[in-house]
Amino acid sequence: MANRAILTGASGTVGSRLSGFLRQQGFDVIPWDRRHVPVDDYAAMERFVREAAPEVVFHLATASQPTGRPGESWLINYEWTSELAWITRTLGIRFVFTSSVLVFTNDARGPFTRDSQPDATEGYGYEKRRAEERVFHQNPQARVARLGWQIGEEPTGNNMLAFLEGKMREEGRVRASARWYPACSLLDDTVRALHELSSAEPGLYQLDSNERWTFYDIARALNARHGNRWTVEPSEDFVYDQRMKEERIRLPSLGERLPGLP
Repeated sequence: MANRAILTGASGTVGSRLSGFLRQQGFDVIPWDRRHVPVDDYAAMERFVREAAPEVVFHLATASQPTGRPGESWLINYEWTSELAWITRTLGIRFVFTSSVLVFTNDARGPFTRDSQPDATEGYGYEKRRAEERVFHQNPQARVARLGWQIGEEPTGNNMLAFLEGKMREEGRVRASARWYPACSLLDDTVRALHELSSAEPGLYQLDSNERWTFYDIARALNARHGNRWTVEPSEDFVYDQRMKEERIRLPSLGERLPGLP
């Protein structure tokens, strides 16, 4: 009998790739459809999880497609996360929740370790920061993974390639800061790490492949990899070290994945 996994955010940038990867690993993947299992109905949520009987719940969903409902972002990013952490605890199911490097503001000093204190006070980063705290309160056995900017192979969705393509289309050039060290990783490496995390020790993890490169370095390497179709120019518009450190689950370095990096 195949392992079973419930996956929220299954149509998103990371979720769609994770869904395919898990199926390759022999999982029966059950996407969470909010139209049929509302996230503000605890009884319906618990019934869905109990009947699906998964070994693990991967919670990747965010409020990326708002419907205009009041308080929707808080409901999706915090309250739903809190309820899932509790449901998985009571049912003895492994829980993997994806957070974000944006729990740190632009004023925080990186590179960040697991001991660095998140400082976001508003917006998406604040909701993720509070959700992290709530997850461990509700389910001390949870795994929380902070993600950086994803680098996919297609210019679609919320990934760096789509950003570069969009900037070139809109402005005729890409201005990339030579003083910003972004937290980022290749999408496929992130997906493999999330799968590995589902069987790792509970706790907080930071998934980042950027050891020492600026956004300008990375944009140039990606440009070379994709046929030099963008005009990439250096800037100093954004000065920030956003890198995250993690020793327990190490992603391949960007230097291995992007040979064009200096």
